[in-house]
Order: sequence, then structure tokens, then C-alpha cells
Amino acid sequence: MSLTLYFLRHGQTDCSRNNMFCGSIDPELTTDGLSMAKSFADSYKSTPWKAIFCSPMERTVATAKPLCDAIGMEPELRDGLKEINYGKWEGKSPETVSSEFHDDYIRWLADPAWYAPTGGEMAVAIASRSTQVIEEIKQLYSEGNVLIVSHKATIRIMLCSLLGIDVGRFRYRLGCPVGSVSIVEFSSHGPLLKALAELTHLDERLRHLPGT
Repeated sequence: MSLTLYFLRHGQTDCSRNNMFCGSIDPELTTDGLSMAKSFADSYKSTPWKAIFCSPMERTVATAKPLCDAIGMEPELRDGLKEINYGKWEGKSPETVSSEFHDDYIRWLADPAWYAPTGGEMAVAIASRSTQVIEEIKQLYSEGNVLIVSHKATIRIMLCSLLGIDVGRFRYRLGCPVGSVSIVEFSSHGPLLKALAELTHLDERLRHLPGT
């Protein structure tokens, strides 16, 4: 048996619904976001979990809670799994950011690996801190299923790092809608992507919410 990591993005928030930059700010889950968390728990509570690692943000902890309650397991909180800090862009729409911080925004769109949002974090920094969490998990568990509950940018950056994709392309190579799960299995040949942005645990309405 090999180690398999499940990367779950938190459920819907007002920021995700309205397509606003949301990293260090921490909105609650919407009613639909809570439904996403419950749907994931209902679908995956029979999976034999070794551990649950979670960003300490309120929206990720709330997403993990229904599964944790169902299986009687406490989440392991890790700062390395937090979302990218968007600095002065927090809570703003892309249109507003483009207007107020135009040059920074254009540079970031071209290469977010090495250009940060104004006052925020570069993707390479997120790759470094999140990889440390993955390495910790690999040292603790050589086999079995481990859930990682995190955020849109952070999950895509982790997947790029694992799969040998340029981290600077994380926004343009991998999807990660709210409530989705991606699965990576570790074998003798290294990490293998088994599922990307899977949404089959959600009902039809939740899968097609706008602005996610």
C-alpha cells in the first residue's frame, strides 16, 4: 500500500463567490460552503484516514470539521498550508487591483512565482512552506490516506511542486474550484496525479455555483 494525499479546497465563502482576493483575511463559509463540507464528509467518512492536516484559517477548519466529527479525528493545524498572502490586494476584485496596482498586477500575472502581490507573498515562498508540511507527512506516514485541507492557490502550488510543473504557471495549468478534491498517490516512481479538482461528492447545484 502506498501513501495517498487528498487535497481538499475549503467550501464557498463570500470572497470566492464574488471573485475577490482572499488570503490572510478569513471569511466564514457560506451556507453553500457548509453544505460542501458536509457533502465531502458524507462521501469520504468511510475512507480509512491516517490523519487530517489543515490550514488554521477558519474557512479550512470549518471545512474539515464535519469529517473530523464523523470519524472522531482531530485536525493537525499547519501554518504552511495557509493561503498566499495577497497583501494590499486582500478583499479587492481583480478589476480594482488592476486599476490601483496596475504594474504590480501585470508583473504578477506574468510570473507569480517570483513577483508577489503588493505587500504579499511570492509563489516560491508558498511552495517552500507547504512542501515542508508534505515532507513531514511523508516522514510520519509511509502508507495510507492523508487529507490536506487548504486553499486555491496553495493547493495548486503544492500540486505543481509535486508534479514537476513550473510553479509560476500554477494559475494557468490547474483548476481548483471550491469544495474540490485532488488526489496524489506516491509510488516507487514518485507522485502520480490520480484525480484533479474532483467534484463528484457534490450535488449538481453545488458543482456549478458562480464565482468559485
